[in-house]
Amino acid sequence: MNPQGRSGREPVHGVLLLDKPRGCTSQQALQQARRALGAAKAGHTGTLDPLAEGLLPLCFGAATKFAQTHLEADKAYVALVQLGVSTTTCDAEGEVTRRAAVPSLDPAGLRRVLDGFVGDILQVPPMHSALKRDGRPLYEYARAGQELDLPARAVRIDAIEVLGFEHDMLSIEVRCGKGTYIRSLARDIGDALGCGAHLAGLRRTRSGGFDLAQARPLQQVTEAERGQARAWLLPVDALLRDLPALELEPALSAALLQGRAVVPPAASCPAESASLRIYGACDAVAAPVFLGVARWDGRELSVQRLLSPEELRTQPQ
Repeated sequence: MNPQGRSGREPVHGVLLLDKPRGCTSQQALQQARRALGAAKAGHTGTLDPLAEGLLPLCFGAATKFAQTHLEADKAYVALVQLGVSTTTCDAEGEVTRRAAVPSLDPAGLRRVLDGFVGDILQVPPMHSALKRDGRPLYEYARAGQELDLPARAVRIDAIEVLGFEHDMLSIEVRCGKGTYIRSLARDIGDALGCGAHLAGLRRTRSGGFDLAQARPLQQVTEAERGQARAWLLPVDALLRDLPALELEPALSAALLQGRAVVPPAASCPAESASLRIYGACDAVAAPVFLGVARWDGRELSVQRLLSPEELRTQPQ
């Protein structure tokens, strides 16, 4: 069989750190990058709104198997909050619902308000979001003019730093855990100040262990030669660098790839139960390569997610 298939796309494996521009959806950015790389399979690690720009890790080939793990990663953003103007969507794309005078604020007073949102807090998600109620995304209800009584969700905000404040524009850096809506944070800051607010701009600067400085602008990717675009890919295991690594001897690697639990030397394993990045040689390749993720329970190693024989054969060495 032709490995390129009818689409002309090939097995391409790895992680591309993309600097998504404002104005396009994450899916549009993904498909443009996929065409540039000629990749047969692609996915992203969580969306950025069209209004937002910045770091968007994209997964290709075997890396898509581990994209879900990055949804749990902490994030960092630079947000521009316009005070005194509330909108239907909590961002600049919505209709204005309220205008109010912005109160006079000194740095200490503003700091007290922002500190009220740091830590483990409850946050009501925006109606214009992809969260689902009864199988339908919330934005469908919002577009139909239906307002739902949404429960608050627990989120974690580690820090909010003021980068600038002039007239009605507040620029902040936010470091937070998974599931935090910066649009909701902008809305809630405005409510706490008594004047309302919406998110006027958003740039993601960190995602897990990745930094925006490592990312390639979408235009650079789409204009590059295919070989150069592929050279910017990080290896398949880049999303899993926080997991301990374990290299297996060939016989144990072969058994694990067959789906069997194995017992590696205890001295090479963690003292406690953990998910591990597994490396080893196999029939597809002679040198040790990334095989996937397995679970160590203190006695034996069992499969969680492994690469297929074709993925092992075609991943970069």
